[in-house]
Amino acid sequence: MIKFLHTRIRVADLDRSIAFYEKLGYRVSRRTEKSPAGNQLAFLELEGNDHFMELCYSPEFQVKFPEDLMHTALGVPDIVAYCDALEKSGIEVWPGDWRQAFPSGAKQKMAFVTDPDGYEVEILERR
Repeated sequence: MIKFLHTRIRVADLDRSIAFYEKLGYRVSRRTEKSPAGNQLAFLELEGNDHFMELCYSPEFQVKFPEDLMHTALGVPDIVAYCDALEKSGIEVWPGDWRQAFPSGAKQKMAFVTDPDGYEVEILERR
Protein backbone atom coordinates (compact mmCIF):
# COMPACT_ATOMS: atom_id res chain seq x y z
CA MET A 1 0.00 0.00 0.00
CA ILE A 2 1.26 3.48 -0.86
CA LYS A 3 0.93 6.05 1.96
CA PHE A 4 0.83 9.85 1.70
CA LEU A 5 3.52 10.86 4.19
CA HIS A 6 3.97 14.62 4.27
CA THR A 7 3.42 17.95 2.55
CA ARG A 8 6.19 20.56 2.35
CA ILE A 9 5.65 24.29 2.42
CA ARG A 10 8.36 26.94 2.19
CA VAL A 11 8.48 29.49 4.98
CA ALA A 12 10.32 32.78 5.48
CA ASP A 13 10.96 32.32 9.22
CA LEU A 14 10.97 28.79 10.61
CA ASP A 15 10.54 29.72 14.28
CA ARG A 16 7.67 32.14 13.51
CA SER A 17 5.88 29.48 11.45
CA ILE A 18 6.38 26.81 14.11
CA ALA A 19 4.91 29.14 16.75
CA PHE A 20 1.86 29.79 14.53
CA TYR A 21 1.18 26.12 13.81
CA GLU A 22 1.64 25.16 17.46
CA LYS A 23 -1.30 27.50 18.24
CA LEU A 24 -3.35 25.42 15.77
CA GLY A 25 -2.51 22.25 17.70
CA TYR A 26 0.53 20.94 15.83
CA ARG A 27 3.68 19.82 17.60
CA VAL A 28 7.20 19.55 16.26
CA SER A 29 8.06 15.87 15.89
CA ARG A 30 11.56 16.51 14.55
CA ARG A 31 13.71 19.35 13.37
CA THR A 32 16.81 19.41 11.17
CA GLU A 33 19.12 22.39 11.10
CA LYS A 34 20.70 21.35 7.80
CA SER A 35 19.18 18.85 5.38
CA PRO A 36 21.29 17.29 2.59
CA ALA A 37 20.07 20.17 0.37
CA GLY A 38 21.08 22.74 3.01
CA ASN A 39 17.56 23.61 4.22
CA GLN A 40 16.31 23.90 7.78
CA LEU A 41 13.31 21.60 8.24
CA ALA A 42 10.65 21.08 10.87
CA PHE A 43 8.17 18.22 10.71
CA LEU A 44 4.89 19.02 12.43
CA GLU A 45 2.23 16.53 13.42
CA LEU A 46 -1.28 16.54 14.76
CA GLU A 47 -2.18 13.88 17.31
CA GLY A 48 -3.87 10.91 15.70
CA ASN A 49 -2.70 11.75 12.16
CA ASP A 50 -0.13 9.92 10.05
CA HIS A 51 0.41 12.82 7.62
CA PHE A 52 3.07 15.41 8.53
CA MET A 53 3.50 19.05 7.54
CA GLU A 54 7.09 19.81 6.62
CA LEU A 55 8.14 23.42 7.05
CA CYS A 56 11.20 24.26 4.94
CA TYR A 57 13.41 27.31 5.38
CA SER A 58 16.32 28.35 3.22
CA PRO A 59 17.83 31.85 3.43
CA GLU A 60 18.32 31.88 -0.36
CA PHE A 61 14.65 31.16 -1.12
CA GLN A 62 12.19 34.05 -1.24
CA VAL A 63 8.71 32.87 -0.25
CA LYS A 64 6.34 34.23 -2.91
CA PHE A 65 3.39 32.46 -4.42
CA PRO A 66 0.15 33.42 -6.18
CA GLU A 67 -2.79 34.15 -3.90
CA ASP A 68 -4.95 31.11 -3.21
CA LEU A 69 -2.40 28.72 -4.75
CA MET A 70 -3.00 26.11 -2.06
CA HIS A 71 -4.36 25.64 1.41
CA THR A 72 -4.53 23.03 4.14
CA ALA A 73 -7.66 22.02 6.00
CA LEU A 74 -8.29 20.91 9.58
CA GLY A 75 -11.35 19.10 10.90
CA VAL A 76 -12.25 19.99 14.48
CA PRO A 77 -15.06 18.65 16.69
CA ASP A 78 -16.21 22.07 17.98
CA ILE A 79 -15.40 24.88 15.58
CA VAL A 80 -16.72 27.63 17.85
CA ALA A 81 -14.49 26.61 20.76
CA TYR A 82 -11.51 26.07 18.44
CA CYS A 83 -11.86 29.45 16.67
CA ASP A 84 -12.44 31.19 19.99
CA ALA A 85 -9.19 29.71 21.34
CA LEU A 86 -7.34 30.80 18.18
CA GLU A 87 -8.60 34.37 18.54
CA LYS A 88 -7.60 34.43 22.21
CA SER A 89 -4.09 33.36 21.14
CA GLY A 90 -3.89 36.33 18.76
CA ILE A 91 -4.79 34.63 15.46
CA GLU A 92 -7.36 36.39 13.27
CA VAL A 93 -10.20 34.09 12.18
CA TRP A 94 -12.14 34.96 9.04
CA PRO A 95 -14.70 35.64 7.81
CA GLY A 96 -15.16 38.17 10.56
CA ASP A 97 -18.82 37.25 11.12
CA TRP A 98 -18.16 33.59 11.97
CA ARG A 99 -19.56 34.07 15.50
CA GLN A 100 -22.91 35.20 14.09
CA ALA A 101 -23.04 32.77 11.15
CA PHE A 102 -22.40 29.53 13.05
CA PRO A 103 -25.27 29.73 15.58
CA SER A 104 -27.74 30.76 12.85
CA GLY A 105 -27.69 27.24 11.43
CA ALA A 106 -25.06 27.37 8.71
CA LYS A 107 -25.02 23.94 7.04
CA GLN A 108 -21.25 23.75 6.79
CA LYS A 109 -19.42 25.51 9.59
CA MET A 110 -16.22 26.77 7.98
CA ALA A 111 -13.65 29.39 8.88
CA PHE A 112 -10.12 30.30 7.82
CA VAL A 113 -6.87 31.58 9.28
CA THR A 114 -3.79 32.74 7.41
CA ASP A 115 -0.29 31.71 8.42
CA PRO A 116 2.63 34.19 8.56
CA ASP A 117 3.59 33.49 4.93
CA GLY A 118 0.08 33.83 3.51
CA TYR A 119 -0.93 30.15 3.37
CA GLU A 120 -4.59 29.70 4.23
CA VAL A 121 -5.77 27.07 6.71
CA GLU A 122 -9.41 26.05 6.32
CA ILE A 123 -11.18 24.96 9.50
CA LEU A 124 -14.20 22.66 9.22
CA GLU A 125 -16.40 21.26 11.95
CA ARG A 126 -16.35 17.46 11.93
CA ARG A 127 -18.31 15.85 14.74
